[in-house]
Amino acid sequence: MISVLLVGNGNVATHLHAAFLKADAITITQISSRNLENTPEADLTIIAVSDDAIAEVSSKINNKLVVHTSGGCSINELKNKNNKGVFYMLQTFSKGKEVNFCEVPFCLEATNKKDQQLLDKVAKSIGEKIYEVNSEQRKALHVAAVFVNNFTNHLYKIGNDICTEHKVPFEVLFPLIKETASKIEFLSPKKAQTGPAVRKDKKTIKNHLDLLDENQQEIYQLLTKSIQNSVD
Repeated sequence: MISVLLVGNGNVATHLHAAFLKADAITITQISSRNLENTPEADLTIIAVSDDAIAEVSSKINNKLVVHTSGGCSINELKNKNNKGVFYMLQTFSKGKEVNFCEVPFCLEATNKKDQQLLDKVAKSIGEKIYEVNSEQRKALHVAAVFVNNFTNHLYKIGNDICTEHKVPFEVLFPLIKETASKIEFLSPKKAQTGPAVRKDKKTIKNHLDLLDENQQEIYQLLTKSIQNSVD
């Protein structure tokens, strides 16, 4: 059995704790990041806290292997005295929304082969997609994830606002959203691009801009220009 100490109680920690409870090879203990006076010993300590808290929290833990779960922070953000690593899951986590960890990419980093093997084993106890990713690669992945997840979701919000303003059900767009997401499994995003921007349909673009408020116009024009600049 591998003993895992999970520090934190946010979205990532909540989902990880639930998954580890079901793993036969793992014994899991969870504590709050505010309760580190008597930290239990463990083979692996996973700090699932905000990026700004990683340095402070890790500096208070003396266990032999401490890892964080951040996509945007280097392994060097950890300030514990012993071995360090990263246990990053490239997925969006929300409380109340179940996560299938078999579909979640685990991006792992350690400072030596033995620790890397331990992280692999822990990840495989709850998931299947395991990658060895260093800090620079993870930083690039995290930026890419912001574009395809956070920025895309904000565009969903704008689309919802437009539908609400004009009394059209946002759910009408659901099939289009699903088809767009599934299509890039078979086509490159560049080849999958459609719409008035790639067609350089000036009349349609003007009609759209006339419908939008100032903030929406700015985003529409920026994305339209970016799409057109990417066309051969």
